[in-house]
Amino acid sequence: MPDIDSILAEIERYRSQVVRQRKEILQLQRAGISTAAAERLLKRMLAKIDTLRTQRNKLKAEQRARTKGKFLGGRR
Repeated sequence: MPDIDSILAEIERYRSQVVRQRKEILQLQRAGISTAAAERLLKRMLAKIDTLRTQRNKLKAEQRARTKGKFLGGRR
C-alpha cells in the first residue's frame, strides 16, 4: 500500500485535472459540442479521488492508532 504522502500528492494531481476537465466541458458546451464523453471521464476522475480519500483516511486512522498513548511519556 502506498504511503500517505504519495496518496496526498495523487489527490492534488487529480484535483488539478478535474479543474481542467471542467473548463474543457464548459468550452465544449459553449461550442455546442456533445460533452457526454468528457462528463463520463470527469465522473471517473471524481470516483478515483473518492477512492484515494478513503485510502488516505484509513492510513491516517492507522497512524493515530500507532501513536495513541505515546504522548507525554506514555501517560494516558
